[in-house]
Amino acid sequence: MNIKLIAIGKTDNKSLQTLIDDYSKRLSFYVKFNLEIIPDIKNVKNLSESQQKEKEGELILSKLTPTDELILLDENGTTFSSVGFSDYLQKKMNSSVKSLVFIIGGPYGFSEEVYRKSLGKVSLSSMTFSHQMVRLFFIEQLYRGFTILKNEPYHHQ
Repeated sequence: MNIKLIAIGKTDNKSLQTLIDDYSKRLSFYVKFNLEIIPDIKNVKNLSESQQKEKEGELILSKLTPTDELILLDENGTTFSSVGFSDYLQKKMNSSVKSLVFIIGGPYGFSEEVYRKSLGKVSLSSMTFSHQMVRLFFIEQLYRGFTILKNEPYHHQ
């Protein structure tokens, strides 16, 4: 299975980017992983929230293939414990999903078209985090999930 994380806008904080790179590298020992960044939309001051979501949605959808299973990182999604998330990943692998794509939307969420294309939503927390921090938290949880599946000592219960 391939896992891709698509996010809007680059990570400006070099410390966060270093950690993202570290966990991405660690994750590559377990699964083919790719982080794809969609550049921020220009002139957003001239766009309504709805227009910005539509433009971001078009860019997100252009990155998908017909075989991708799209999961949104959304505050209203299903919450998991780390062990529960590892079980979720195992079920996806067992169901022969070839490409699992997680999306971090822009500041206003997702367009209706992106919601329609998605096959699920996952919430990392009911708290709000910056989009840049969510990348790190999510990639770390992916890594943690695979170490749990391999019974490695990274996760403690």
